[in-house]
Amino acid sequence: MAAYLLLALAITAEVSATVSLKLSEGFSKLVPSLVVVAGYLTAFVALGLVLKLGLPVGVAYAIWAAVGVAAVALIGVLFLGEHLNLTMIGGLALVIGGVVLIELGAAA
Repeated sequence: MAAYLLLALAITAEVSATVSLKLSEGFSKLVPSLVVVAGYLTAFVALGLVLKLGLPVGVAYAIWAAVGVAAVALIGVLFLGEHLNLTMIGGLALVIGGVVLIELGAAA
């Protein structure tokens, strides 16, 4: 359970950092730039702790990456004026489906 809570922290930090990377406008804005550095540092430390707790690296990274990609895409659409088309939605579905299959395979 602790590993999954830390994984959620890693995902949240990575998503915050990635969105702030867009908002930093090439690191020309101080506050978003600081969030980028702090967010990625937090994400990788938390991910390292998740691995130390024994979650397999393939499972942890797959969940971290897929949830991060989906969350950033959703935030982009809802708050940054970005657009999704059916092909992109299909790609997101495949990424999430891949994570589910990895999780199922790890549990077998």
